[in-house]
Amino acid sequence: MKQDVAAPRPILAAPRPWFQSGKFLLFLAALLVIYAYGWQVTKINLPELVVGAKFVRPFLRALVRPDVLSRDVVIQEVQLGMSVDPAVSPEELATPPGPVVHVGSRVVGVGAEITVRGEGFQPNAEGRLFWVNAIGNPQLVGRVRTDAAGQFSALVTVPEAFRGPDPTAPRGAQQRILASIEVPVGALRPSHTLLLVLEKVVETVFLALMGTTIAVLAAVPLSFLGARNLMAKHPLGSTVYYVTRTFFNIMRSIEPLILAIVFTVWVGLGPFAGVLALGLHSIAALGKLYSEQIESIDPGPIEAITATGASALQVVRYAVVPQIVPPFIAFTIYRWDTNVRMSTVIGFVGGGGIGFILQQYINLLQYRQAATAVWAITFVVAALDYFSAVVREKYV
Repeated sequence: MKQDVAAPRPILAAPRPWFQSGKFLLFLAALLVIYAYGWQVTKINLPELVVGAKFVRPFLRALVRPDVLSRDVVIQEVQLGMSVDPAVSPEELATPPGPVVHVGSRVVGVGAEITVRGEGFQPNAEGRLFWVNAIGNPQLVGRVRTDAAGQFSALVTVPEAFRGPDPTAPRGAQQRILASIEVPVGALRPSHTLLLVLEKVVETVFLALMGTTIAVLAAVPLSFLGARNLMAKHPLGSTVYYVTRTFFNIMRSIEPLILAIVFTVWVGLGPFAGVLALGLHSIAALGKLYSEQIESIDPGPIEAITATGASALQVVRYAVVPQIVPPFIAFTIYRWDTNVRMSTVIGFVGGGGIGFILQQYINLLQYRQAATAVWAITFVVAALDYFSAVVREKYV
């Protein structure tokens, strides 16, 4: 008997790996074009991280030496007459007994390097050297520190200084070197910077608290109007729902920084402008969170209480509120934490708080004072973040 022999199955070609498909290669090419254009638009220049490192070093050094403690300071100042014109003799200044300053030559040209030596000063003290022009304006040219014998030596460059309305007048060529040595005396005490920063930190926390409180008072009732499961049961309710949600979306799209600028113009500089900016933005942010939480509640209790013939307010009170209170509390604490962070930036545009003085310290190149403000912000934000996490873990 002849047996049927099955025909051999055709050998199917193995599918190509996904990374060799035409769609993936096309997607990869588009991605490369997008990132290449993004690299060009954002002007990414990695070598600048190395070249510009010297400019950030003073601030980084200040971070490890914040202005926290201080002592009373006695300043030792000594001046020495100089001339930037060989035809004009330097001014002879009275030299009372005590510290003195010497230079190799008192007649120098602009751009020349001279060695300034001092003696008779307080040992182991820090100070600065200034070049004082013809009208008495000082220009910092160096920093010094005295040794155990009260002496110092520093190489400075003669700057291009103002010589008065008539640069050819002999008086304009007579300028001075001023050595100012600061001698700390007395016991350590909290610095003025620390006290001011602590005051502004408290202002920042309460600025965020008041803004959050205003937002909660407005966002809670609005959130019920923005909940689809409560409002979309009849045409009027649907209209109210869409209007409320539109308000939330529009206000959330406007950054608090922009609102702070508007309110600063409206009510003036200060924390009140910051409170209004944070409050208005938080109304929209919390309103959206609250309404979404209401939409996600269990419908069972609502149906059960509605079946008893309860009114709409009774349904909200006995079926909705018990389910939303814990997450509402967690959202509110989290928003307060967020507002504390935002209030720092708002201060840069005059909205009060610690951001305002931080901007001033940076503009004046007072990096140690700025470092004090930065550390204060860090500690406060970390503490509030921990508090917020504990509350949210407990109630959510």
